[in-house]
Amino acid sequence: MEFRYGLDDHPPLWQRWLYGLQWFAVTVPIIVIIGRVTGGLHFTSPGDQVVYLQKLSFVMAAALLLQVLAGHRLPLITGPSTVLLIGAVASRGYAPQAVYTAILCGGLLLTLLSITGLFGHLRRLFTPRVVAVVLLLIAFTLTPTILQLMTGPPGAANFAFGLALVLAMFAMHRLLKGVWKATLIVWAMAGGALIAHLLFPAAEIPAASAALFAGFFRGLSVELAFDGGVLASFLFCYAALAVNDLGSMQSMNELLKPAGMDRRIRNGVIVTGLTNAASGLLGVIGPVNYSLSLGVIAATGCASRFTLPATAAMLLVLSFSPALIALIGDVPSVVIGAVLLYIVCTQVAAGLVVAFEARREIRMEDGLVIGLPILLGTIIAFLPQEVLQAFPGGLRPVLGNGFAMGVTAALLMEHLVFADKERSSS
Repeated sequence: MEFRYGLDDHPPLWQRWLYGLQWFAVTVPIIVIIGRVTGGLHFTSPGDQVVYLQKLSFVMAAALLLQVLAGHRLPLITGPSTVLLIGAVASRGYAPQAVYTAILCGGLLLTLLSITGLFGHLRRLFTPRVVAVVLLLIAFTLTPTILQLMTGPPGAANFAFGLALVLAMFAMHRLLKGVWKATLIVWAMAGGALIAHLLFPAAEIPAASAALFAGFFRGLSVELAFDGGVLASFLFCYAALAVNDLGSMQSMNELLKPAGMDRRIRNGVIVTGLTNAASGLLGVIGPVNYSLSLGVIAATGCASRFTLPATAAMLLVLSFSPALIALIGDVPSVVIGAVLLYIVCTQVAAGLVVAFEARREIRMEDGLVIGLPILLGTIIAFLPQEVLQAFPGGLRPVLGNGFAMGVTAALLMEHLVFADKERSSS
């Protein structure tokens, strides 16, 4: 592709802010969607949920700035990780302190693995079929959460509206082009929220009573609370987060072919690990690099990384404005669920592409290695609470985490059950 501005070009100042605004428009809905779901798991008060979104926006601003200037130095947006959302959902019933302590430890471990070079050895375990399972499991194990979001009061009408919104998004994905397609999530959230408020009037996060500018220093850090089961559950999530992070950087490598890619990946994973550790200390979900950045670059024709500091500055301002956070976050749950469903559909598409892009034919072994982990993870994700409570307390966060058990099954199927057959066929 030919770009108006290359990776290290410096567009004029006004264009930097204009391009930064477009990145901001793509980033904020993701922060709101995942932040609303995760914050809702740990806080019932609307005020506490606003503070959670403030802290989350601050972390994403810092992570984005560090990545662009000192980490991978690529035009990749940073957002909260959906795979860590799965870990948080699977750890419901445990103290939030245990969840964020696990996020802190996972971030530190990821940093250590990258600094020592051990991360490169672990990458060998994640073959294309295992990576495909990881991407597919993220989508399938989030379905109970999406179902809960889309079936709240008034029930059937809410669900019907959510399905209509999802179908409309896919129709617009087919018809729109350029920057309109790249910012489809923005328009879906804005339009969906407006229509939903007209059909089902109920404000979920009141913006009127929130201050225009205020800090989020109340409860800035969380107390550490180690729980072996929760930590083990999140370690599986961090393995997937590392694969996701690596895939996003590799996809940008295919597009831009920048020099020193090995060093960029190493530094990028280090920054991801450190900012995840900081997220754990602040009590929010950790960041990851997003591969959807490719669509924004293709739509705008600008691949300059120096447009993203403007986005980070906007996120920083947003993090200190409860009123703006509350206004943007005043999106009905059914719209959050519908947009999240649209997002995880892209995960399914990505997983299928990874699974079969190097295969000229699909074999039975491919279906078995991928099929068992997906079905096992989905079944566990839908297990009733009374069944989960029957598991031993220390093992419950792992055995009740469909994602962790699915990844375990994928690794066993790939490297143990079908390992000899793969070697003989190759």
